[in-house]
Amino acid sequence: MRSIVLGATGVVGGYIVEQLLQAGQMPFALSRSPPAQDARNVCWFRGDLTDLSALALPDFSTIYCTAHAGSLAAGLPHLVGPSVQRLVLFTSSSVVTKLNSDVAYEREGLQRLAAGEAATIAFCEERGIAWTVLRPTIIYDEGRDANISRLARLIAKFGVLPLAGWGAGLRQPVHAQDLAVGALQAAASRAAWNNTYALPGGDTISYREMVGRIFDGLGKPRRIVPVPVALWRVAFFLLQRWLPNANASMGTRMSKDMTFDARPAREDFGWNPRGFRPRFDNL
Repeated sequence: MRSIVLGATGVVGGYIVEQLLQAGQMPFALSRSPPAQDARNVCWFRGDLTDLSALALPDFSTIYCTAHAGSLAAGLPHLVGPSVQRLVLFTSSSVVTKLNSDVAYEREGLQRLAAGEAATIAFCEERGIAWTVLRPTIIYDEGRDANISRLARLIAKFGVLPLAGWGAGLRQPVHAQDLAVGALQAAASRAAWNNTYALPGGDTISYREMVGRIFDGLGKPRRIVPVPVALWRVAFFLLQRWLPNANASMGTRMSKDMTFDARPAREDFGWNPRGFRPRFDNL
């Protein structure tokens, strides 16, 4: 039986498609904007998880989802047929670290994500489908992600990066390709049935060191400027109209540890991610 990848044009979803091809599969892939053509053995479908009633999909046994868990929960009744046996869903470790954020839109978004997780699990258990939820930490893929690569672009442009305080909070960046490998390993593991796992990267480092390694990956000298937290908050208040996607809490969290235990994933399906040494050759 074949697999389907939901969110297949995303950073992690694209790597899952590649891993399935390398494993000898001919996967299905669903995306709102599929590529115009694909010379590989991939069967693409155009669709939105929240509106699948008119989409006729062939049989498949395994679902890999990197799309929003809330959208998946809405689409499952139209997506799941009698052949589906396995579901692997990516969400985020932020449902643990930021669920009670003092930023309203962050808090509300993560509450929706957590509700989507719960609804997906409930659906799978009702239908007898073995599920696994994977919660990555900071996802990166040099030049493509919205986290590490965004910092890299700022550094490349200005040659310097300010931090709120000393950036002592611990982080565990994880590469998107490693997540795809882990997804296939989890899908194949009986021990991973009906479990939720944190997927941290191979290194646990301070936020400041994480930024320093981004400088290294750009071939630039480390120019990191600590800014007092109080001044950081005032600056964001004054500049918020020009920084619509940023908030002061992003800075204050730089001093907060956001780390997770990789041991359950390592023991149950061999999770073994690379260390954080990004290289930005084509940024």
